[in-house]
Amino acid sequence: SDWLQLRFGMKRCSPLGQLTAALLFTASAVAVAQFKPANPPPVTPQPQQQPGTAETPGPLFSVKVNLVRLLVSVRDAAGGVITDLQRQNFRVLDSGVPQEIAVFERNTSLPLSVAVMIDTSGSTEKDLHYEIESVLRFIPTLLNAGNPQDTFAVFSFNWRTSLDADFSRSLKRAEHILHNMHGEGGTSLYDAIYLASDTLADREGRHVMVVVTDGGDTTSYKKYEDALAGAQRADVVIYPVVVIPIVSDAGRNTGGEHALATLAASTGGRIFYPEGFEQLDAAFTDILRELRTQYMIGYYPRDVREQPRSFHPVQVQVPNARVRVSARSGYYEP
Repeated sequence: SDWLQLRFGMKRCSPLGQLTAALLFTASAVAVAQFKPANPPPVTPQPQQQPGTAETPGPLFSVKVNLVRLLVSVRDAAGGVITDLQRQNFRVLDSGVPQEIAVFERNTSLPLSVAVMIDTSGSTEKDLHYEIESVLRFIPTLLNAGNPQDTFAVFSFNWRTSLDADFSRSLKRAEHILHNMHGEGGTSLYDAIYLASDTLADREGRHVMVVVTDGGDTTSYKKYEDALAGAQRADVVIYPVVVIPIVSDAGRNTGGEHALATLAASTGGRIFYPEGFEQLDAAFTDILRELRTQYMIGYYPRDVREQPRSFHPVQVQVPNARVRVSARSGYYEP
């Protein structure tokens, strides 16, 4: 669509085309259509109500046919991954109501769709090559150690978001794209998460976003709440990797880092702070280990109030155990 060409395709345009697209983008930045989904659902006509038949419905409670799927990681007090829990070890609450677990898998092998998000804002220019080299070591490991249907896509983001390589298993294409990246402009992190979530939403299997950045948002049109809602609607697990060659808080965007930590926790992911560029590989290895040891828990919501398009808080617990459970904080009802 024109919208996708504007948001994702500007890097492939001629210089004149880039200028024209940039002017169009600036002129229409505040328009709601700027952020419409790439594949909007069809509109179903609503039946007209006959005069005199209006009623005030009471609360509706029912058994829903939509399976709610939760990807869950469990760690012990020392941070070690726990992989031998059984279905009966878990307790799931939907809006405070206990649920019956209908689907349970240990070390799930559901195919992965991984969006690799690279911050190419001006502040990353000096050290961007370290991040790119580490990503280029991460991608082959991702492809060679799991489901043969696992795929990845490469996004870059500064003041705009570019889908540089769509989902595939082509390492050669990724190498070419990553080696040609350079840093410039501001950081539209929330826009990038919102848009990448839209591309992940309809893909089969697990949806993962690995965000390599040096701090918080500076130029997005979308807000933090929009990015979080977009990720939760698309069932995306976010793993931010915050690369900051600054040890002290001075000069760091600690507010932005806190927002990234909350995005990770709310989607069932985890934030990483590699201590120096040499620790980047260790962060990516830890992400892969977690992806290979996730539990998949599914349930059909029972005895919860029907509230279309509303958010349902969810808790996943392992009672009587000193463990740390990571899972998304809830879901949006269709």
